[in-house]
Amino acid sequence: MCHTPIWVTHLFLLVQREEKQLEASLDALLSQVADLKNSLGSFIYKLENEYDRLTWPSVLDSFALLSGQLNTLNKVLKHEKTPLFRNQVIIPLVLSPDRDEDLMRQTEGRVPVFSHEVVPDHLRTKPDPEVEEQEKQLTTDAARIGADVAQKQIQSLNKMCSNLLEKISKEERESESGGLRPNKQTFNPADTNALVAAVAFGKGLSNWRPSGSSGPGQPGQPGAGTILAGASGLQQVQMAQAGQTGKMPSGIKTNIKSASMHPYQR
Repeated sequence: MCHTPIWVTHLFLLVQREEKQLEASLDALLSQVADLKNSLGSFIYKLENEYDRLTWPSVLDSFALLSGQLNTLNKVLKHEKTPLFRNQVIIPLVLSPDRDEDLMRQTEGRVPVFSHEVVPDHLRTKPDPEVEEQEKQLTTDAARIGADVAQKQIQSLNKMCSNLLEKISKEERESESGGLRPNKQTFNPADTNALVAAVAFGKGLSNWRPSGSSGPGQPGQPGAGTILAGASGLQQVQMAQAGQTGKMPSGIKTNIKSASMHPYQR
């Protein structure tokens, strides 16, 4: 009777334990990703459909929820019992251009087929060449900066952010206090009423009369055109005042008669 070597048994148990640990880690990871996905979907729905009644505290709450879920996901990935997923190798066993219903269900309709066209994108372990080149360039530029220069830049950025936050807080306080204060009146209601009464009814206007009714050419006396214009304006004002008192003033006939005289009449 042939007995299995002990080391083979230990290796088999070790592989089984690693597989169970990998499955448990994948389940925990999938659960965290599903929660994060639901939170993102809910937040996007609010932004697209409830933007008119969305408040800033609600947006901050959504960001806080997403940040907490991302931190939890990172803790799951960095846990000591979580295997290094980068060491796991995924090999596509079957590639087909036909529609796969099971794949559709598992990916929620995002991947209908598992063909040669989509496999390089979904099983990629490195970023695109352009993105990788940009990342290398940023890493090189960051490595060139000394520790003192980087610390000064950090302090300058923190100072700018602090000043900006202080200005924003000041504007918010002023807007809130301005909304509580009654608006300062910029006009005098009495002057406005007096101006309207003077324009509409002639109230408060003086009855100007010409100094004489003799012909033109005499110094110190207005011409006929001026008298006529003044008489017509005075007539309108006095008619408006008469409409209020119910009595026609007696000086209108004399003014009109004297104003209607031809300046060259002999």
